[in-house]
Amino acid sequence: MQRELSIEIPAEVVERERESIIGKYQKLARIPGFRRGKVPATVVKQRFSEDINSEVIEALVPRYFREESEKQNLYPVSQPRVTDLHLHDGQPLKFKASFEVMPDVQIEGYLEIRGEKPEVSVTDEEVEQALNNLREQHASYAAVEEDRGIHDGDYAQVSFKGTPTEGGEPVEVPEVLVEIGGTNTVKEFSDNLRGAKVGEERSFDVTYPEDFPDKRLAGKTTHYDSKVIGIKTKSVPELNDEFAKELGAEFNTTNDLRDRIRAGMLAEKEHQAEHEAKDKLIESLVSKFDFPVPEALVAQQIDIRLERGLRALAMQGMRAEDLRKMDLSRLREGQREAAQREVKASLLLDKIADAEKIEVSDEELEHEIAGIARQTNQTPDEVRGRLTKEGAVDRIRNRIRNEKALEFLYRRPA
Repeated sequence: MQRELSIEIPAEVVERERESIIGKYQKLARIPGFRRGKVPATVVKQRFSEDINSEVIEALVPRYFREESEKQNLYPVSQPRVTDLHLHDGQPLKFKASFEVMPDVQIEGYLEIRGEKPEVSVTDEEVEQALNNLREQHASYAAVEEDRGIHDGDYAQVSFKGTPTEGGEPVEVPEVLVEIGGTNTVKEFSDNLRGAKVGEERSFDVTYPEDFPDKRLAGKTTHYDSKVIGIKTKSVPELNDEFAKELGAEFNTTNDLRDRIRAGMLAEKEHQAEHEAKDKLIESLVSKFDFPVPEALVAQQIDIRLERGLRALAMQGMRAEDLRKMDLSRLREGQREAAQREVKASLLLDKIADAEKIEVSDEELEHEIAGIARQTNQTPDEVRGRLTKEGAVDRIRNRIRNEKALEFLYRRPA
């Protein structure tokens, strides 16, 4: 919600501030013909008039804006936009300040919203598939010593250089294992290696389908220059008690391993189901209550989302020059809808936390800081110091408080 204040600062206050600033200039100013600290006030006022006025405004406008907004119980969520500013000798300083304030968020009926609690289960087939995946992860590879060509079921140890035929930077891979005829391999690539011997070089083109998972290759043709370094066969361990024991001292039998896998898969499914149910609960909450969302908070949330996304791209290997070429205005607009939803949900959960007297203890905050420290390989003191310097401690406390409010809504009995 937009508000505007018309503020007048008494002339005597303005003059007092002006004289104080002039005194500071008299001590520091270097003007030819005058010793430092001995420059007359009239000369200072004439020489530095604009600078003095600027400092008067910088000193008084924020202070009086803050006092007036507090007096009227207005709490800005954006920096004020100052207009109609009038500053003249011997007169009051007058200005207008427009800004956004928190909307009046009403939450009557929030207890009517219920979170779904779906039943989840793990089938025997899912457990067996997980066991097979585990066996695959512990497979071993042995070099083929005989002089023969590669055939289906083999793993070709190859190096290659891939060059997009439509232009683009070539990609060189010094070594990779390619399953020949396997379902998890690009068929066109492995087909071109079939029959090759160690040391043999082959060149070929691969045209990727439009629905290829890697969007950088989908629908495009790449020319490959490859060389076979070696041929290997894969051996998958048998599923028996010995295999289970090799995975950990806590497993004596394959049934122990099955039980652990089932429990882990069930916990993961329950976590995912709860996450999805809470997302739906937030959607219901956001849909039920309508109020204007402060643009300043939306812009701030867009910044957070954008920074998080760009950091993820950088960690995935995107080059700095490519990041700089991105259309940030288009990216910001693309984040707007989600940011508005997140801000609205946060304001609603904050109100619910007020209504239910939900608070965050110092122990809970310290636990969160310790978790951040583990993730970033820092000490809790280092993390706490950084967060304090960035002014982010209260933001983290508010996030935990909102999470507790959401948990309260989700756990309420039907």
